[in-house]
Amino acid sequence: MQILITGGTGLIGRHLIPRLLELGHAVTVVTRSPAKAQQRLDARVTLWKGLNDRTHLNEFDAVINLAGEPIADKRWSEEQKQRLCNSRWQITQQLVDLIKASDTPPQVLISGSAAGYYGDLGEVVVTEEEPPHNEFTHKLCARWEQIACEAQSDRTRVCLLRTGVVFAPQGGILGKLLPLFRLGLGGPIGNGRQYLAWIHIDDMLNGILWLLDNDLCGPFNMVSPYPVRNEQFAHTLGHVLHRPAIMRAPAFAVRLMMGESSVLVLGGQRALPKRLEAAGFAFRWYDLEEALGDVVTS
Repeated sequence: MQILITGGTGLIGRHLIPRLLELGHAVTVVTRSPAKAQQRLDARVTLWKGLNDRTHLNEFDAVINLAGEPIADKRWSEEQKQRLCNSRWQITQQLVDLIKASDTPPQVLISGSAAGYYGDLGEVVVTEEEPPHNEFTHKLCARWEQIACEAQSDRTRVCLLRTGVVFAPQGGILGKLLPLFRLGLGGPIGNGRQYLAWIHIDDMLNGILWLLDNDLCGPFNMVSPYPVRNEQFAHTLGHVLHRPAIMRAPAFAVRLMMGESSVLVLGGQRALPKRLEAAGFAFRWYDLEEALGDVVTS
């Protein structure tokens, strides 16, 4: 297949591209910085600097849209919120417009979203049918998904990746937490009761490949079948690293440090991958300790 990817140098993209190349697919990556991307990606990848000079996507069989500024890297000022939205909405709209302008459009658009689509739902078991809590992460993801769905037609199907926290080597949440936990300074956040919807990078990649190959559309919770509470996650990570994990971060301190974005760690989703499993997808990584052990030692 000829596959166009945005966000190719991000956490998921840089793990996905080698898998696609290994399977014999041809990959083109849209990037703002081709020079940096060239250093990070396989030489077989074709690089495009933006989409402004494109008028169609006739040559592509699939588009995988993973672009977006990291949501947890900065406090959510109004300016930062707009930046988070624009980094997702604008390129998705460009892709949709190009798909609609194509005579032979891509057969599938697989577009990013997040479990944050649902907002903080506490103890509620969250499948793809669950009504969301209306907060910033929902508004961000809902509009992102709405734009992507404009590409849906009898020639192009649209799949939406409502992704949880991805466990992967060298990056993501573990890239931030491991230095603290290795020093014995890690621990639960707040009361530790909030749920963490997680997924091992292997299952994330296999899920994307599954959606490429199967005639499916709509939203999919890209999460392990076994979400865990924050306290269990912290203790398990400490156990894997053979370090204590008792340095609890009080909720008031987290709110003081992170502001409104503290909802990302003080809230959560008890999300389940109902639609993926119903379609026959088999997860490899169910057990939290096994998944963390694999990623930490990779």
